[in-house]
Amino acid sequence: MVTDLMIRAEGLQKRYGDTQALAGVSFDVPAGTILGLLGPNGAGKTTAVRVLTTLAVPDAGSATVAGIDVVKHPNEVRHHIGVAAQDATLDGLLTGRQNLTLVGELCDMGRRAAKARTVELLEQFELTHAADRVLKGYSGGMRRRLDLAASLMTRPPVLFLDEPTTGLDPTSRQRVWEAIRGLLDEGVTVLLTTQYLEEADELANQIVVVNHGLVVADGTPLELKEASRSARVEVTLATPSTAAVPAIAGLVAGQVHVSEDGRQLTAGVDSSPGLATTLVRALDAAGVLVDNIEVRQPSLDDVFFTLTGDHIEEDVAGDDGLDDDDGGGGGSRRPGVNPSLDGSGRATELEGANA
Repeated sequence: MVTDLMIRAEGLQKRYGDTQALAGVSFDVPAGTILGLLGPNGAGKTTAVRVLTTLAVPDAGSATVAGIDVVKHPNEVRHHIGVAAQDATLDGLLTGRQNLTLVGELCDMGRRAAKARTVELLEQFELTHAADRVLKGYSGGMRRRLDLAASLMTRPPVLFLDEPTTGLDPTSRQRVWEAIRGLLDEGVTVLLTTQYLEEADELANQIVVVNHGLVVADGTPLELKEASRSARVEVTLATPSTAAVPAIAGLVAGQVHVSEDGRQLTAGVDSSPGLATTLVRALDAAGVLVDNIEVRQPSLDDVFFTLTGDHIEEDVAGDDGLDDDDGGGGGSRRPGVNPSLDGSGRATELEGANA
C-alpha cells in the first residue's frame, strides 16, 4: 500500500498496571524520511515502538504503518516492516551468509531468492569479504551492519531501529550511519530510537521527544534548537573590567556569569545575525578590550535538558521501566515475525528479522 505517511500514531495510550507508559502520543512520519524518537528513561519510547510493530495493543488511540492499522491487521503490518533490535539477534555459530539466508527462508522467500538477496545485502553493507566467516568472529560494527541487513531481507518499506550503534566505537558508528543514510536512497522510512543525541542530529529529518508518555516536542533538529532559545555567548576579556557586565547586560538573556578571574563572561542569548559584532561594539564603546567572543549554538542535548530537565543517558536498562511481568513481553511470536522486544527494548529471540 502506497501512502505519503508511512507511520502515523494518534493519541496512543497504554498502561501496564500502575504505570502509564503512553498518555496520548501522536506523531507522523512521511515516506522516505528518518524520525528520531528521543526521551529519558521511562518516557514511553519502547512502548510506542512495541505498539507500532504490533507487539503491544494500545488501550486507546490508533496507529497505522504503511497505511495499515496495526491493531486491525497486525499480520499485514508485519509484512511491511523490518526491526533491528538493540542487541544483535543473529546466530553466532553461523556465518554471515548463512544467517541472512536463514532469515530469508524464515520469511518464506524461498532458498534461491534468499541466497540472491543475501549476496545483494552483503555487498550493500560491505560485508562480502566476511560473508563466510562465523558471526562470533565479527567486530561489533560488522555485527550491527549484518543485523541491519537481516532486517532488510524482504525489502520492507518501513524499518524500526532500536539503539543501532550502542557500544560501537566512533569509526564503526560512522559506518552504520552511512548505511542508514543509504536506506533513504531506496525510499525506506526509518524510525530510530537512540540515546546518542549526535546520532539523531546527524540522521533524523524529524525529531519527536517524549516524556512521561507524552510528546513534548516535534520538529526538525534545527527547529528544536532554535525553539529552545538556549544559545550562549562566551566573551574572553583582555583584562578584567567592571564595565563589561553593564555593557552587555541589555543585549543578552538573563544573568551574565563572570569567571573567578573576571576575564570570562557567559550568558544566554537569542542567536540573531550580527550578535557577536553588536556585543564587541558595545564593549569597545565601554572601553573594554576583548580577546575572543564566541556564540555557541544550542545542541540537541541543550534542547533535551530544556524539555525534560535532564541530560539524556547513553545506556538504558528499561526505557519504560517495565519487565515482562508488567505486560511488556506480550506480542505474538511465530516464524517470520520480527524479533520480539521485551520491556527493556531488547530482542528476546530471533524468529526472522522480517515478516
